[in-house]
Amino acid sequence: VLFRSDPAAREKRKSLFKAFDPNGNGYLSLAEVDKGVRDILGLNELFDVKPVLMRAFQASKAAAKTKSKLGADYVEFQEFRLLLVYLRQYLELWEMFDEIDTSDDRRVSKAEFRKAAPLIESWGVKIENPDKSFADIDTNGGGVILFDEFADWAIKQGLDLPDDDE
Repeated sequence: VLFRSDPAAREKRKSLFKAFDPNGNGYLSLAEVDKGVRDILGLNELFDVKPVLMRAFQASKAAAKTKSKLGADYVEFQEFRLLLVYLRQYLELWEMFDEIDTSDDRRVSKAEFRKAAPLIESWGVKIENPDKSFADIDTNGGGVILFDEFADWAIKQGLDLPDDDE
């Protein structure tokens, strides 16, 4: 409901935005989003996954042109719907990343990536050459795939969990 663009959904988002914005200044900082996700939405699993919150915040805060000098550093109401969409999208990507990261160290090794090729195929992308794909995703050349690298690649590839609601 909150993702839609109809008037009823917009009113619900306005109310939710006000709840996220305790000082009423019209700007949401990362800390306010973090707190709102935990205290208002009650999404403790999302609160515990800081990379998801960071990516969604960074992607949404500069999505709309604003004349405000603070607009590029904070999420304003006009970007709030996108923040909610990005939170959902990056959480789904985190679930994929976490499934591949069998060592639970928040990094995907080449061995983990190779082993996950059939899983990734079930999400819509066939990995023909795991070593080449791994190197393409590991954009910083660190020898492991970090969540940011995985998320960028997964979005470009259109990865999608088969059992999600939307």
